[in-house]
Amino acid sequence: MIRDFFRVMMVNLTTGKTNIIERPGRNEYLGGTGLAAKLFEEFGHVDRHWDDPEQPVIFAIGPLTGYFPLMSKTCCAFRSPYHNEYTESYAGGKSALSLRFADLDALVITGKAPRLTALCVGSRRVETRDVEYMRGFDAIATGRVLRKIFPGSGRRSIMRIGPAGENLSAYACINVDTYRHFGRMGGGTAMGVKNLKAICILGDRGFALPEGKQYPKLYKHIYKQLTTTEMMAKYHGLGTAVNVKPLSELKSLPWKNLQQTSSPKAENISGETFADDTLLRNAACAGCPVGCIHVGFVREQFQTNNQYLYRQVGYDFEPIFACGAMIEVTEASDVLRILDVIEKEGLDCMSAGVALAWATEALEKGVISEKETVVKLNWGDAETYMAAVELLGRPPNEFYRLLASGTMKCAKVYGGEDFACVLGQEMAGYATGEVFFVSEALGFRHAHLDSGGYSWDQKHEEQDVTAALDFLVDDARDRIVLNCMVGCLFSRGVYNDDLLAEAMESVGYGELHGSVSEIGDRVQRLRWRLRLQMGYRPDKVKIPKRYKEITTWKGPLDTDYLEALRSGYAARILEMGAPLKDKE
Repeated sequence: MIRDFFRVMMVNLTTGKTNIIERPGRNEYLGGTGLAAKLFEEFGHVDRHWDDPEQPVIFAIGPLTGYFPLMSKTCCAFRSPYHNEYTESYAGGKSALSLRFADLDALVITGKAPRLTALCVGSRRVETRDVEYMRGFDAIATGRVLRKIFPGSGRRSIMRIGPAGENLSAYACINVDTYRHFGRMGGGTAMGVKNLKAICILGDRGFALPEGKQYPKLYKHIYKQLTTTEMMAKYHGLGTAVNVKPLSELKSLPWKNLQQTSSPKAENISGETFADDTLLRNAACAGCPVGCIHVGFVREQFQTNNQYLYRQVGYDFEPIFACGAMIEVTEASDVLRILDVIEKEGLDCMSAGVALAWATEALEKGVISEKETVVKLNWGDAETYMAAVELLGRPPNEFYRLLASGTMKCAKVYGGEDFACVLGQEMAGYATGEVFFVSEALGFRHAHLDSGGYSWDQKHEEQDVTAALDFLVDDARDRIVLNCMVGCLFSRGVYNDDLLAEAMESVGYGELHGSVSEIGDRVQRLRWRLRLQMGYRPDKVKIPKRYKEITTWKGPLDTDYLEALRSGYAARILEMGAPLKDKE
């Protein structure tokens, strides 16, 4: 039954109490990122540190989850261990559909368990298990054990952390159903600090589809666009890994800690090479007909009996950039081997790869020594990088503890800030130019997906500061609307504002407080207000020197243009996040 309120499960790990609450606001905030922000505004604490037990970890889905294709993501919101401010991360897998089948719009977890714990929730069941014996288990082994502890159907989703989350790395991730992740900004540590090793969501209840002709007709129309046009073919074919070669040709692929923006060796780790040499199969999130998940295989030989072990490892562009181009690993199989270790440790692959790229250059320049790195980091040396990943996940010394808390934090202690490739967090794989660098450095999640800054750089050679800033704000708002739903951003070419409004009406949500765009603006301002209340100062953000030294196909980076964008975007953010009373 369609309802105009949110149904939220509250779990307190300290007291063991669980209850269901109902909250209004569906027509004002839709769900997903809007719902998560409203729940954090109510249950979060702007005056307490990120690791306070009462800080919530929130998982929220949208009003179209389970009703339309690619509405397959879950929003995870928390106070980040990376910068101690409000943030979000997104993941697919089966998490969203499992929450829908559990009859929940959101799950809010507070408190801290006395011992390492696994939580299982469903519409008819809430259970915690003491799993202290699993401390130190990697994320893959944890998944195997949990599937036995909490048996279930295909509507079951298992989210878990590895050693990095237990050891409170600032960029530990949450592994979701093996091949998806809440990757950035330390969601795994937000769980780890609560002694929460895993969450199993049981979709143990059905839900009715809307009656009448409007819904099935619209569903068929959307499904056809997603499956029979060329719009989504890229994602199923080579996937986002197809970006490696074009970006290198545009001199926009960060290479060797951004010492270069292209390399003839990029061909060796291109999407085409991965497909030819490593691709085992495609997979898809629940509720998605596209199948963008590319799973490669790693083969290793046992020396004792001459037999082989095959392991399956997911890949796409960002992992290839971080664990290939950024550390100059130029064999596809070696990239997958490094990613396999990162998966087990439960680290965000982009942050881990970029951190090790900085450490390699710092060692090369004499800023640090092998006393700090333990192993001798060399460009392209996959075996050494695999060992270093384990040291990041289980720090043996102060250097790795600092590096696991963020590359720039480590650089501020040891030196090498100028070549730390950090834009709010360790950078994503685009060196397209000024607009993208400012977009990621100042953006809400410091993510390449906050807005299409990388796209603007590639399409616009003119340096129109106002037009670029308008684009960053408007495109971020449009993406926020889809993140309220919570849809896959790959589908944004299909789900425009008009279609989303029609989809909402078809499932019974016809009465919205303003247009879809106005709701996006409302949520955009709420999210910025939360971050600013926790101390974010966009006007104080600095972009490291390394970014000002690069050359793209357009030529050397224009530092004056970069600074105009940086100061202008900071002013826009401060305006969007101003307290409501200042706007009255």
